Amino acid sequence: MAVKVLLIYLVFINLAAFCLMWADKRRAEKRLWRIPERSLFLSAALGGSAGALAGMYLFRHKTKHPSFVLGIPLILAVQTGAGVLAYLNLIR
Repeated sequence: MAVKVLLIYLVFINLAAFCLMWADKRRAEKRLWRIPERSLFLSAALGGSAGALAGMYLFRHKTKHPSFVLGIPLILAVQTGAGVLAYLNLIR
């Protein structure tokens, strides 16, 4: 049950992070109010790093910002490592 809830959460947060990247790109093109970078990083840190990374490169958004080019993959690596460790502890 808990694994199912976690998977649903991860799908939701990754979709949200992906959509935030898309929305911020559209707002940038139209010179409208932008989504704060802190919010984009927060969505990645809360588990949406894969969605944020996919949105970055699919929409070509924030790909010239070193903090995003390095930060989002780093968050993804840490989250992946934590997930692997958690899985290994579960199967013991």
